[in-house]
Amino acid sequence: MTSAALSAGHPMHDAASASAEGDARYTAATTLPNVLVHLIQLALVRGLRCEPWFAGTGLAREQLNDPSLRVSYRQASTVIRRALHASGDCGLGLAVGRVETLGSFGLLGLAMMTSATFGEAMVVGITHHRVSGSLLDVSFEEVGPREVALAAWPRFNDAPLLPFLCEELFASSLAIARELLGQNFRPARLELTYARPPHADAYADFFQCELVFGARYNRIVLDVQWLEHPLPTHNPLTAQQARALCAQQHGPEGAPQEIVASVERLLRSHLHQQPRLPDVARMLNMSERSLRRRLAEGGRIFREIHDRVRAERALELLHGGKLSVAEIGQEIGFSDPREFRRAFKRWTGMPPRSARRQAA
Repeated sequence: MTSAALSAGHPMHDAASASAEGDARYTAATTLPNVLVHLIQLALVRGLRCEPWFAGTGLAREQLNDPSLRVSYRQASTVIRRALHASGDCGLGLAVGRVETLGSFGLLGLAMMTSATFGEAMVVGITHHRVSGSLLDVSFEEVGPREVALAAWPRFNDAPLLPFLCEELFASSLAIARELLGQNFRPARLELTYARPPHADAYADFFQCELVFGARYNRIVLDVQWLEHPLPTHNPLTAQQARALCAQQHGPEGAPQEIVASVERLLRSHLHQQPRLPDVARMLNMSERSLRRRLAEGGRIFREIHDRVRAERALELLHGGKLSVAEIGQEIGFSDPREFRRAFKRWTGMPPRSARRQAA
């Protein structure tokens, strides 16, 4: 997709924004601005004038140095979209992520660096990924008997920004892994749901592993043997202190929002099985009644969360372009393609094929 297609006038931008406007997560200022900080640093090195990128967002470039600043997805995505358009660099996310270091993530970087093993550091990073300012949700997954993965999940139907967000996340994750394990570390493969981009050679040069575009998931896969690799910088006391401080930085969301995030994570991992509320409650070691009450405290209903997670996953796969509509329905738990089409239209207001054409 060209840089012009990423401007505010592109139809997919309008559709993504319109679908998210009613979602409180879209405008909630709960995210640390780390991605914007690194983006602006790169822009300044390149001599780009970035002040206009903040127009109308309620942010100014100078504010990014304020450690108390939190931004919304709407603010961050607006700045990123304008940066992509102004720079004309469709590989901008890769350029931003590859120069990030453990030091870029402050307390989280310290907590990871002082962990006992790389596997422990990986779990710490995933548990506290919001402290890093990530604009994607992440999870740790077992891919097979000898493989594990860091998987990324879009929070909104924002297909034009997905390459940037995945590039920044996976490039920075790999840069950190090599800082912990040494420059010879190689993942097994990188899987991405979007089509092969024009700058795919830059992926090959940096990741140095098998690349799979048009995949079912966005994830970086590695051999399980790396999890047990000891870290020479391990310090149990510092690790404990840093993790406690990371937990404090999660902000004012509180327990109801934490339970919502846990439900979303489990639903994403088990969509194919169509889990019901009792199933999710059992996986969370809670009673059905307690889970319903905890969700209600956050103003949420299980069915609405389930529908949103299924709609977001279906849109992600439709934009990937390789699976048929029937296969996508099966992927999110519908054995009958007609039932999936009806549900998708109820969620989004359009049939699946129209959503796919709009993404083309």
